Amino acid sequence: MSKIIDLNHTVSQLCTQYPEIKDIMVELGFKDITKPMALATVGKVMTLPKGAAIKGINLADVLAALEAKGFEIKSTSDEEKSETKGAAKKAEGEEPQDRSELLKQYIARLSEGEDLESVRKDFVKNFKSVDAAEIAKAEQELIQGGTPVSEVQKLCDVHSALFHGATKEEQIENAEKAVMDSLNSKKEDTAADFSKITGHPVNVFMAENEKIITLIEALKQAISEEKPVKELVPLAQNLRVVSIHYARKGDLIYPLLNRKYEFSGPSNVMWGVDDEIRDELKVLVDTGSMIPGFTGRLEKVVTRAEEMIYKENNILFPLCIKQFSKEDWMRIYYEMSSYETLLPEGYPVWEEAEAKREELKTIGGKIAKEKRDSRNTKEDYVTLGSGHMTPKQIEAVINTIPMELTFVDEEDINRYFDAGEKLFKRPDMAIDRDVYSCHPPRYEMMVRHIIDEFKAGEEDQVDIWMEKNNEPVLVKYMAVRDSEGNYVGTLEAVQKMGFAKEHFSEE
Repeated sequence: MSKIIDLNHTVSQLCTQYPEIKDIMVELGFKDITKPMALATVGKVMTLPKGAAIKGINLADVLAALEAKGFEIKSTSDEEKSETKGAAKKAEGEEPQDRSELLKQYIARLSEGEDLESVRKDFVKNFKSVDAAEIAKAEQELIQGGTPVSEVQKLCDVHSALFHGATKEEQIENAEKAVMDSLNSKKEDTAADFSKITGHPVNVFMAENEKIITLIEALKQAISEEKPVKELVPLAQNLRVVSIHYARKGDLIYPLLNRKYEFSGPSNVMWGVDDEIRDELKVLVDTGSMIPGFTGRLEKVVTRAEEMIYKENNILFPLCIKQFSKEDWMRIYYEMSSYETLLPEGYPVWEEAEAKREELKTIGGKIAKEKRDSRNTKEDYVTLGSGHMTPKQIEAVINTIPMELTFVDEEDINRYFDAGEKLFKRPDMAIDRDVYSCHPPRYEMMVRHIIDEFKAGEEDQVDIWMEKNNEPVLVKYMAVRDSEGNYVGTLEAVQKMGFAKEHFSEE
């Protein structure tokens, strides 16, 4: 029975059909094919002609080797073979039709540890520019194709190094500086454009990045001068303010990009890297000279923080600018004032958003009132057990309870947060979104597990103790059930417990 090789099939498909092809390809120079990760990522999008072009291997030699081993090449006429080889050669110098596919190949090659400069060389050969959305799409499709988020997250810093100097946003900005007479030309709005709108969220985030850069430069200078650990620790402590910046980004930017606009890959990957940077800085500051290789670890995390600034300014914000509506940005602006900022003068005012504040608030309030009225009984009262109260009274009672309360319904949707200052921020934008979008990726599985146990009736309450701002905190998750025991949602109650500690210490 003849063994037929279809050159339109991917390497992964061919190796599954004919496992012996792996050994033939290794002999030809395709050494990465022995790595499971490479076969599961690059192999699923790479054909033999494309692989030969990227590796610089003569396609004629590949076909000859396969034929020598008894394989028949589909469409083997000299004319068609010539066309195949010509297309492969042409692919070396032209941009491919499916740019996203080739970007995924570059990222997957990096995941296998291939030299960055080698991949960058091929990248420059095939791309004159790359759009931030293309980078996001490539990462998104890798994740959807089965590559774990944790693997893409590890590559996040390398990805930005690959695309440095190549995004359209950077090219546009450089062109503006060099060509002042291009004012009449049409161009897309860039992050640089939005950064000039006083008070706009992009303006605030990028201004904070400038502050972070000054802290990074101070640390880099101290490291280059080989300062002792005792002098590096205070500078590292200063840099820990990135947590303020990352927290606001995690609450207001990532969930919106993820759930409303379905860019889960970039949001989850960058969110995870934020957490790693924050956690590593905490470890280094807390342990200081007691930890081996302190300076080397500090240098690495400083580089990651610097790379995150690049990724925000040239990948994240341009992507958000293309996706978010003006109303989205305004609602983010309204929420930001409840968060800390790195700007010493505080949050600047976005005049356009302020002019729309009451209008947007009225629209939101009207919708909420219509929903509330549809549930109320006669005279706007709600029956509760043996009594009844108005919605205004119910809200006032709940807000009087000395806890932060969150209710998630049976479909895992955030339906209610009580009012007042929060130890854990609860942006109004999160209402009507699933609860998992409000948690960093590393906590999502824990929350899912708790809610699944509540739904299954295996647990009714889970208590989690932690310390925040040097004060003990109790986070209590409780299954909410109706009179027949049916699960109707989850109530989260957050309570500072410092008062109890102080009470018993006084006795």
